[in-house]
Amino acid sequence: MHTIDPGESFKSWRDAARRILAAGIPPEEILWEKEPNLFAGLAEEPAVYGGPSNTSHPVPKPFIGLARNASCHREPTRWSLLYRILWRLTHGEPRLLSNPADPDVARARNLEKNVHREIHKMHAFVRFRKDGENHDGRERFTAWFEPEHFIVEAASPFFRKRFANMDWSIFTPKGCVHWNGELLQFTEGVERDPFDQADSFEDAWRAYYRSIYNPARIKLKAMQGEMAKRYWKNLPEAGIIDELVQQTSSRVNAMFEAELRPVRPTPKIAHLEKLRNLS
Repeated sequence: MHTIDPGESFKSWRDAARRILAAGIPPEEILWEKEPNLFAGLAEEPAVYGGPSNTSHPVPKPFIGLARNASCHREPTRWSLLYRILWRLTHGEPRLLSNPADPDVARARNLEKNVHREIHKMHAFVRFRKDGENHDGRERFTAWFEPEHFIVEAASPFFRKRFANMDWSIFTPKGCVHWNGELLQFTEGVERDPFDQADSFEDAWRAYYRSIYNPARIKLKAMQGEMAKRYWKNLPEAGIIDELVQQTSSRVNAMFEAELRPVRPTPKIAHLEKLRNLS
């Protein structure tokens, strides 16, 4: 049995997987665990193992994307699952990924699906707070998020593109990311929000949420399905959700009792008038 440290990321697992695949070591003889020394228990020369000769194994491109996404999942057995799929792809089952009913493929796809969903949640529920300004006058913002999976690096390009004109940091227990207008930098996760204070932007979020809340269309189960309660404590607008829900009946009744507003006349726009005349 060979004990292999997969590291902390897809890249570190990929480097380890390449070496042991070249050494011809099958999945059932590998224990993926963290050890002080990477590749502890693996012979320096593949020939010592006595397995298949060191040959090049072409890897289907779709597997790279699947493995990169699934590796962000918190499931501790993801590394062994991915290596087992890799071994099968390169040892007689090149079309394995085209079989959605295969247990290994189905499990990896499910991990990938969960990761994609969590990335979407991070994009939707991160709320920045102003933390001051840098010496060059650029505003500085921070945010706190608590993801289930290791998605910070995968989710970061969205924030870099959308908030490119300000400096910001997103802190999470599963890794942090920082943007200074030029580079993204990643650091270790932290246990708690280091900038846990409210600012004026939170009042703006609450005002915006009140303005778009439609009591006639409220569906609590659907809302909680999209915005699970575990996110609420970090959302400034979450503090008024219960209040708005309690007011739903009275606000809906008020909408029904209100007098109908007169229909606004169609604006007279020259080119639209020409189109109407043509018809």
